[in-house]
Amino acid sequence: MKEKLMSKFDEMITVVPRKILFDNENNQFNGFLDKNSNKGQDIFETLSNYEIKRRGDMEENSSYKQLISYCILENEHDEILVYERLTGGGETRLHGQSSIGVGGHMNDVKGAESINEVLRVNAQRELNEEVGLSESKSQNLAYIGFINDDTNEVGEVHLGVVFKINVNSNDVEAKETDTLKIKWVNHNKIDNYDEFETWSALILQAIQ
Repeated sequence: MKEKLMSKFDEMITVVPRKILFDNENNQFNGFLDKNSNKGQDIFETLSNYEIKRRGDMEENSSYKQLISYCILENEHDEILVYERLTGGGETRLHGQSSIGVGGHMNDVKGAESINEVLRVNAQRELNEEVGLSESKSQNLAYIGFINDDTNEVGEVHLGVVFKINVNSNDVEAKETDTLKIKWVNHNKIDNYDEFETWSALILQAIQ
């Protein structure tokens, strides 16, 4: 167990200095930000200033934002994927632990020619690792915007890069069924955000 914890904190991840990212707070926002908005375009332009840092050094350093891929999956019935993290392999429902975003921290991509490539490669890797979606099936990944929440300590040091992808539900499965439970839900039928983590709740409110 100790080794796993060590490796998590020693992971080298992509971060952007907050000052650059938010143009000295002029472009700070909370919630979901559409990629086509002026602010969204400005922020995307700053991503090429990313640096590679040790994750353990970043978790409490609010002068940097850690980039997180956050991908929404929609199937052939216009339903979105909702997953729950299970505790101890049981069926215990955790309050606020349902999520619509598959993803995680981003790592450097050797030889990448642009930030777009870094974002895409990381997002595709997470889709493969978490829900078994092969790279050949994730080519239609579309970047749609950002998610941010500076109202809590965890949110303050992370920025979600939000993607959306249309998939066939047969191509998706939870890789670790003892820790991950997935279901397909019509997002118009979600009227209670309490069971969702903050980022998911903010995105659902924005796309309703």
